[in-house]
Amino acid sequence: MSDGRVAVGQAAVDQLLEVLDLDPTGDMTFRGMSPPVGPQRVYGGQVAGQALVAAGRTVDPERFVHSLHGYFVRPGDPVEPIEYQVENIRDGRSFSVRRAVALQHDKPIFFMSASFQRTEDGLDHQAPAPLDVPAPQDVPTMSDRLARYPERLGIWGQIPRPIDVRYVGEPGWVRPGDRPADPHQRVWMRIDGKLPDDPLLHACALTYASDLTLLDSVLSVHGEVWGPGGVVGASLDHALWFHRPFRADEWFLYDCWSPSASGARGLATGRMFTTDGRQIASAVQEGLLRRVGA
Repeated sequence: MSDGRVAVGQAAVDQLLEVLDLDPTGDMTFRGMSPPVGPQRVYGGQVAGQALVAAGRTVDPERFVHSLHGYFVRPGDPVEPIEYQVENIRDGRSFSVRRAVALQHDKPIFFMSASFQRTEDGLDHQAPAPLDVPAPQDVPTMSDRLARYPERLGIWGQIPRPIDVRYVGEPGWVRPGDRPADPHQRVWMRIDGKLPDDPLLHACALTYASDLTLLDSVLSVHGEVWGPGGVVGASLDHALWFHRPFRADEWFLYDCWSPSASGARGLATGRMFTTDGRQIASAVQEGLLRRVGA
């Protein structure tokens, strides 16, 4: 299935699965590729998701990832393969910790620590999910929103869209002046097709998706937009905690807000909830944000 020339639905999901299916080059080393068509630099969620694939393949499959912390240190070149080197930090009775470094031209572009835990019982509570949020089927699709802003389409009109993203409010790529200030940015998401049942793959897909809209919540506070007449930015770091079992190919609400912005940097945090209100993950990211002229 396609939207014009753009792969969507299962066709786009299958391409995402190919991107996440790394080639082993040794016991603790892997090689990943970027999609044939994409932005001028490697998308941060891609390299974080691939790094988690690499780390997870060196861990007992009975242990599930519960957190990751990564830093983006150089822009990635989408034309060049990415080498992932994994270091076994520790295998304990309950936890395994790995460090994964992504390299291009023998220089790190991203590094990440990830922790995996065997399933255990314990205390269980969560903050309530946001109230009065429209259901995903009642929110405009990405295609509906893009149709209103053809001049803002850019690369998004060319690359595959494996994730169904539905903004509850105005997204950050509308025209300057068209976005009212809002302390929260809420987006419904799901992988737009069927994924295999492997929990690690769902965690990697969620990691891939978690970088898409998080930093935009900093702009939302000010009613700012991306691009000409607005702001340009880049992710500096990314942290993600997985709380409960989930499927990334089922709807989840990404509820994001920004507690602080200063010094050309903005901090964003987000919570992910299933349609029945279970909190499945939390994310925090800091990004570089600079104004650009019209």
